[in-house]
Amino acid sequence: MTTASVDLAAMLCSRLCHDLLSPVGALSNGLELLADEKDPEMRARCFELLEQSARISTDKLKFFRLAFGAAGGFGEFVEVEEPKTLVEALVADKANIQVNWALAAAKLPKDAVKVLLNFSHIAIDALVRGGTLDIGAELRDGASEIVVRATGPKIAFDDTIGRALEGSLPANELSSRTAAAHMIHVLANAAGGGLQYQRTDEALVLGAVLPQPEGMIG
Repeated sequence: MTTASVDLAAMLCSRLCHDLLSPVGALSNGLELLADEKDPEMRARCFELLEQSARISTDKLKFFRLAFGAAGGFGEFVEVEEPKTLVEALVADKANIQVNWALAAAKLPKDAVKVLLNFSHIAIDALVRGGTLDIGAELRDGASEIVVRATGPKIAFDDTIGRALEGSLPANELSSRTAAAHMIHVLANAAGGGLQYQRTDEALVLGAVLPQPEGMIG
């Protein structure tokens, strides 16, 4: 394993830990409150908060397992219902984000699913004031084509993430914030494909084309 690979793995771990710190911290705080609370109504409320934090932690772990990890429980292809369920869970507590799906294939290659999930995560983060998340994917002419569009009143998108997607961000400028974008750039590049994005004040469009390896049959 190269130094660059080790650094990327470390940054992805940092990003995962950052995203899990809040719900896991809430679990710890809830348990402390529960230990001291005697009022039945407040104890019931503590249990509700604990259940919510546990669900969010579990949903994020499942999401990152497939978005970042090897996800050994899956084959070369993944049923599209799997990433759909993971994204829906990620926005379950964001009532101001509406998700629309256009999935033309029943299964997608695992690397294409990784790109779809990471695009979705970037797009969700961009919708700081809510909005619409449109996610589309299909297999056409031997390639996976993925489009994710975030539309909202104010798009928050760090240009360094865009540069990481394009592969123009220097290695010494990579961080836990840009590591996931760099990872899917590497995946797309290795497959002979590419990523692109377009951003305005009210929309962010992320696109990818990933050729399938010869002999891969869905």
